Amino acid sequence: MSSNSSNEKYLPYAADAEVSLTAEELLVLQRQYEREFPRVRIQTKFNYAWGLIKSSTKREQQLGVRLMQEIYQEHAERQRECMYYLAIGHYKLGEYASARVFVEQLLALEPENAQAKCLRKLIDDRVSHEGLIGLALSGGALALVGIAAAAFFRRSK
Repeated sequence: MSSNSSNEKYLPYAADAEVSLTAEELLVLQRQYEREFPRVRIQTKFNYAWGLIKSSTKREQQLGVRLMQEIYQEHAERQRECMYYLAIGHYKLGEYASARVFVEQLLALEPENAQAKCLRKLIDDRVSHEGLIGLALSGGALALVGIAAAAFFRRSK
């Protein structure tokens, strides 16, 4: 089963982890944010952070996570929805431990949250998949070291 078809099983619940906004849609959010700067309304900042997190570029995702983290820390009333998008942002950045922390916080508050459950499954699947790749790479590196050592010992004889 390919990675894509595996992810499709969890959509639409975790669609935010896979679907990006168009450049035009993100530009609308960015312009609104810039128009209000430096006194940006919380909803405007949230919308822009959300759009950036959904981006397909790492730089934009990082900025989105930073903005969402600011909202999370400064506005207790928005923490619940920030948890979900912070989990997605960290997931997309490959920061699975951080993603897991936020999704688990959300599930502690809302144990039946279908989006959070699906996102946790995506995180677990990715960690498992990358763990297997890491093991394969480690095994390959170890084999190369063994071959090099054997060649060295053959030469020294």
